[in-house]
Amino acid sequence: MSTGTPVPLALAPARRDVLARRIRLLVAATITYNVVETVVALTAGALASSTALVGFGLDSVIEVSSAAAVAWQFSASGHEQRQARERRTLRIIAVSFFALAGYVAVDAVRALTGTGESERSLPGIVIAALSLAVMPVLSAAQRRAGRELDSASAVADSRQTLLCAHLSAALLAGLVLNAALGWSWADPAAALVIAALAVKEGRDAWQGTGCCGATRTGGC
Repeated sequence: MSTGTPVPLALAPARRDVLARRIRLLVAATITYNVVETVVALTAGALASSTALVGFGLDSVIEVSSAAAVAWQFSASGHEQRQARERRTLRIIAVSFFALAGYVAVDAVRALTGTGESERSLPGIVIAALSLAVMPVLSAAQRRAGRELDSASAVADSRQTLLCAHLSAALLAGLVLNAALGWSWADPAAALVIAALAVKEGRDAWQGTGCCGATRTGGC
């Protein structure tokens, strides 16, 4: 007698190969964009003494390393090899998040206590706005492919890409408030938001909850 619970269908090998190629292409696009984003954000952040911009640039570095780890995973020739590499990939993503959170939090507290004050940064505003437009598109495409392929690491990486969009929004708000109203405290405040989000995403990646928000036990 049927229980009424749908039984998930196994993906055909050909479909798995198509999804794996799609993820590799999306990862390549993410890496390319983030390399540009890193250079702009770190340069602009250094010139403006902006904690939030430097933190955003470092997050871009982490996104490159995370995407490279996923690319390494999906460079394996078969599904079994990819699964064997997945846990290590998730660990790399998690540790990267924690490192980012620690650095940004310390630097933000330093700025808030008056040992540093950020200047206005038009390049920072431009790159934050551009990232806010680009990152959700890349994230959604990779998340769909990762979920269909049942890959926690691909979904975790897509969530890191989406985090970049959230960080872009926080960064943009802080930079605009500083530029328009002279609220220099808005910059480190935005950086603390970045640090808090990074801790959450790092914890989720470490626990293997990149897939559908639940600990991975064999499927979404």
